[in-house]
Parts: sequence; structure tokens; C-alpha cells
Amino acid sequence: VQLQASGGGLVQAGGSLRLSCVSSGRIRTIGTMGWYRQAPGKQREMVARIEYGGMTTYRDSVKGRFTISRDNVKNTVILQMIGLKSEDTGVYYCSADTLSPFVINAYWGQGTQVTVSS
Repeated sequence: VQLQASGGGLVQAGGSLRLSCVSSGRIRTIGTMGWYRQAPGKQREMVARIEYGGMTTYRDSVKGRFTISRDNVKNTVILQMIGLKSEDTGVYYCSADTLSPFVINAYWGQGTQVTVSS
């Protein structure tokens, strides 16, 4: 499975960005997908996750501002971000769990930089 992330960039505080992650390869093995981010000098953290059936989970700091969605036909997961803050700056990675064997974050995309200027 390969994950290709795109959509990052430089935006002013309060702005919006839309991240996209396209999966290819053994797609039938994929279950939950997610977006994580890593700021300089900090550990990678979960931003949002979405199960195959659409159930979502968000970290508290992005609730109400970020929306994760997926299109299982197009093998794409989207992270729509609005009301961006400087603390949202970081490299954003998409991830995919595998179903059998069940492995959380078995695959990672290459990362896309999001920079929010204040």
C-alpha cells in the first residue's frame, strides 16, 4: 500500500487548507485511516481518524475546525482545515491501518508541510 499526501502550504492564521491522501496498492487491506502531524521538536500526534464506515475521532484542539472524510471508491481521505492557528503548523502525515493482520498505522504517507503564520 502506498499513501500519497498533498495539499499543504503556507497560510495566514484564520485561513483554510485542504489535505488529500490517495491510497494505492493492496487497498482492500486498509481499515481506519488518519491524519497525524509533527511540529519541530515535538512528537507526532493524532489529528483525526476515520473508520471505513465513516466514524470519526478528533483531537480536542481541532474539533469544530477540522473535518476528516473519506471516499472509499476513490481511495481518498481528506482533511479540511478551517480557522487555522499557528499551533497547527507542522508536517502532516496520512496513515492507514491494516485489517488482517490488524496493525494500527501500518502505512504512512510522505508528509506534507502546513505552515500557519500569525
